Amino acid sequence: MKVLEVKGVTKKFGKLKALDKIDLEIKKGEVYGFIGPNGAGKTTAIRVILGILKADEGDTKVFKMDAWSDAVEIHKKVAYVPGEVNLWPNLTGGEVIDLFTSLRGEVNKQKRDELIKRFNLDTSKKCRTYSKGNRQKVALIAAFASDADLFILDEPTSGLDPLMEQEFHKCIAEVKKEGKSVLLSSHILVEVEKLCDKVSIIKNGKIIESGILKEMKHLTRTNIYAETKKEIKGIEKLSGIHSFAKKESGYSFQVDNSMLPDIIKKISDFEVVKIESYPPTLEELFMRHYENVEVD
Repeated sequence: MKVLEVKGVTKKFGKLKALDKIDLEIKKGEVYGFIGPNGAGKTTAIRVILGILKADEGDTKVFKMDAWSDAVEIHKKVAYVPGEVNLWPNLTGGEVIDLFTSLRGEVNKQKRDELIKRFNLDTSKKCRTYSKGNRQKVALIAAFASDADLFILDEPTSGLDPLMEQEFHKCIAEVKKEGKSVLLSSHILVEVEKLCDKVSIIKNGKIIESGILKEMKHLTRTNIYAETKKEIKGIEKLSGIHSFAKKESGYSFQVDNSMLPDIIKKISDFEVVKIESYPPTLEELFMRHYENVEVD
């Protein structure tokens, strides 16, 4: 069952094309990663999905309803956490959590209280006293305490310490187990790689690659580390070799997967003592698309 379906969506701000015919599809029970640097179009896409912005072209369906015209009904089943959480300064954290969860109907007080303990939040304090991390905790607790079917999370761990990030990861696993769906927008690639079933990479408003992580990694390069008795010469000039570097005891480089058998044969000519290979990380795949682009 499709929970979210974005087809050919374009959004312009004057002459700037923030989104250019993007496609996204999330099924029930999927955790979907949406990655790209700041300014790539992630937040604009999320605002279109939430019905905050109206697309200039294309269709956006959430639970088979139109994201713009049916936004009020859709929001009853969606929990949203932005990267920058602004709260009412004179309300306590507990009051804000109760307010947010009540917007989606009956509050599960047991679940709310459990999450407050897990995220170690003092809910008696006024929101104006909270750090960025604590404001983020308020939004995350309110989201995961709700009975939402789709969680839309835009840089949700911004400001959290490593222990709280682990709790966040557990919450994602729990809602996934319950058959809920998650759209996770992030530039923390390790987090996306750990949590997500599928990923889309957005660049300059365009989706440049999408797929299951294993399939996407298959299209990239394999990392090689080799130690040899003879000095390796000429390998770095061969087609399919990238980032060749001499290390203290050996050599490291990347190989296009299509060239891997030929390269392994050539390395053997230098009398291999040790050779290691390991698959690429999502970060390496990401940076191939963003060479010379600064990622915040």
